[in-house]
Amino acid sequence: MASKFRVSGLTKSYGPHVIVDNLELDIDEGEFLVLLGPSGCGKTTTLRCLAGLETPEVGSITFTDQTVFDSSKRVNVPAYKRKIGMVFQSYALWPNMTVRKNIAYPLRARKMRDALAGGRVEEAADMVDCGHLLDRYPAQLSGGQQQRIALARGLVARPDLVLFDEPLSNLDARLRNQVRTEIHRLHESLGFSAVFVTHDQSEAFALGDKLAIMKAGKIEQLDTPQAVFDNPASDYVAEFIGMSNRLELHRVGTGWRTKAGVDVTIERQLPDVPAIVMRLWPDDVQLHHDMTGVQPHAVAISAHLLSSEFGGRYYDVTVAAGPEEFRLRADAALHGSWLRSAVEGAPVVISFRPEDMRAYSMNDSEAERGVLVGTP
Repeated sequence: MASKFRVSGLTKSYGPHVIVDNLELDIDEGEFLVLLGPSGCGKTTTLRCLAGLETPEVGSITFTDQTVFDSSKRVNVPAYKRKIGMVFQSYALWPNMTVRKNIAYPLRARKMRDALAGGRVEEAADMVDCGHLLDRYPAQLSGGQQQRIALARGLVARPDLVLFDEPLSNLDARLRNQVRTEIHRLHESLGFSAVFVTHDQSEAFALGDKLAIMKAGKIEQLDTPQAVFDNPASDYVAEFIGMSNRLELHRVGTGWRTKAGVDVTIERQLPDVPAIVMRLWPDDVQLHHDMTGVQPHAVAISAHLLSSEFGGRYYDVTVAAGPEEFRLRADAALHGSWLRSAVEGAPVVISFRPEDMRAYSMNDSEAERGVLVGTP
């Protein structure tokens, strides 16, 4: 079955800077696609091209059987004629309109009189638990309520595609989690197609049916959240999604050695290269007072404490082992008594299982990032 939404060869530049670079993307009907990446990677520009708010130089965009943009055919359907809903980071509510009129705006703009008369506005407000706010003005609402109203406005016209431009980033942590759950619940019940832009991997994993991790205007990996979590396709993806521990290994004879001089035995087959990069999740690294607590067959490295931050049931700990730093989470019940009084530079030991590492190629320059070369 053909994808409902298709982006082909899309390129958008600002002056000499290519922001979206020959992008290829398919979105199935009912799919919640998350564009994930750091600032400047092209995710918001891609979203704005889908919305018709930016005009690419090259490529095409198709919604079902309608081409809304095609540079070769000089087709560029304006934003107000594309069947989209948009939820902005800044809410973008009209301050001089009541909640009722804000939600109704897309229906009035598209002259959907039957929907206006049929209670669509009230239905949309009730979906986000804001039916009691219809006669208030935006200035009378909290940030969470304003974002819920923006969500209702984005859905009220039942668009073909709903576009979310970092809609949770202006909310505090508690409200961010609440509205995220609300978006997930609405998608589950209504089944709308969506593209959601964020730089927050926790949002991406929680909401996405598919994740598209972007780098320099291209998609580095497109897959399900589980597949991205289990097997990041590159060192760049692994680092961005939170696999923050980077260990450089150099071949010594038939084995491998860290920069700190620790020999590491890896059972699985790896390419015959002089050096590789290994990645580990913070949860994969264990903290010890000394070597006595290290499990058999684990890699153990002597290190010293750089910092420990209290997180309730755990401590976020950073240690240095030679030239490399490691981040891990230490159980407060096991380590809290001594971490509370530990000083910077205190000797510790860390350990991890070789099978938990993900391996990536490395060029001569440490700035160069490679692709996946081995998995457990």
